[in-house]
Amino acid sequence: MKYVLFVPDGMADLPNADLNGQTPWQAAKTPNFDSLAQKSLVGSVLTVPAGMYPGSDVANMSIMGYDPRKYYTGRGPIEAVAMGVPLDSGDVAFRCSLVTCDGETMIDYSSDHISTPEATELIAEVQAKLGSSTVKFYPGVQYRHIMAWRGGTIDLKTTAPHDITGKQIAEHLPTGERDAQLRQLMFDSLEILENHPVNKRRRDQGKKPGSMIWLWGQGYAPSLPNFLSEFGKVGGVISAVDVVRGLARAASLKIVNVPGATGYIDTDYNAKMRYAVDALDGGLDFVFVHVEATDEAGHEKNLDHKIGAIQDIDSLMVGPLIEAMKKRDDLRLLIVPDHKTPVALGVHDEGPVPFLLFDSTESRRNTVPFDERALESAKTYVDKGTDLIRMLFAK
Repeated sequence: MKYVLFVPDGMADLPNADLNGQTPWQAAKTPNFDSLAQKSLVGSVLTVPAGMYPGSDVANMSIMGYDPRKYYTGRGPIEAVAMGVPLDSGDVAFRCSLVTCDGETMIDYSSDHISTPEATELIAEVQAKLGSSTVKFYPGVQYRHIMAWRGGTIDLKTTAPHDITGKQIAEHLPTGERDAQLRQLMFDSLEILENHPVNKRRRDQGKKPGSMIWLWGQGYAPSLPNFLSEFGKVGGVISAVDVVRGLARAASLKIVNVPGATGYIDTDYNAKMRYAVDALDGGLDFVFVHVEATDEAGHEKNLDHKIGAIQDIDSLMVGPLIEAMKKRDDLRLLIVPDHKTPVALGVHDEGPVPFLLFDSTESRRNTVPFDERALESAKTYVDKGTDLIRMLFAK
């Protein structure tokens, strides 16, 4: 038996007034989701344990089968693992987001989705000017980077920048032990980057600059049990974002690199699923496929982008997967958003999300729609996200 776990990040949403009370998922044209749902188990699941923030790090760790209450140490260190950042036992890793900020207001958490080459140049400048024997900056993908702090502290309250877009930053700066050092780094970066040639070019092109670093998501290096030992499956992960790739590395899962995967709405959806099928044919038992586009659209509060991303996922990923499944009778498929990212809110929202479980060896008839309506109408409710992957591997 072969297994696919597909996570459209943040695809679940809330009823939207601009859609006459429908969610973007319900409003989108999804014939392949609809067809698959008729032959699948559709239910709802609480992916994030009660009391924990519904972030992609916590949710995807849970969906991957690892209890966040036991293994979660922070977002920064997970992404650091993906990037190969060396962390000793006393080192603390922070997510270092490159944001557009004027020193008072968080204007854009992604610096207008700055390109990786531009961001790499800016982070190199930050490292040259602010790096030291105890603080080092490592470039990642687009606006997502890492700061490693040797002998640092985790006893701080920090805030994700995508949660405060358009808000004054004063109340959301790091607070706690040695917070003055972090605040100084952030405001020093504003002076360093404001007039950098990269940002001058971006302004000339009508784009927002990467004008400041924002430090958050701190923690020590994570340690997850080996996936093969835990579940008995040889597995791989396809994702463009370091938080999921970091979980994969920590669990000793193979990372399958896909050309054209961007972590945004311009990602090559079709290539992601094509590479997933090829990986199964190439010897893997299990592939975890993650798509970030729907989450980014939610954070942007862009309704058209979110509906478009859902429709692209349906036509360019789910459709080809259905065609591939027709050629084999040994596949089980689980589809589940990791959390809600409502367009109306622009931030993650807590609560259950729908899931779909398909088995090519079973004949099933289902009338529960695979979208947010399942939260009310589905009979199957799973109260622990870690149980989902065990349901997938039940056969």
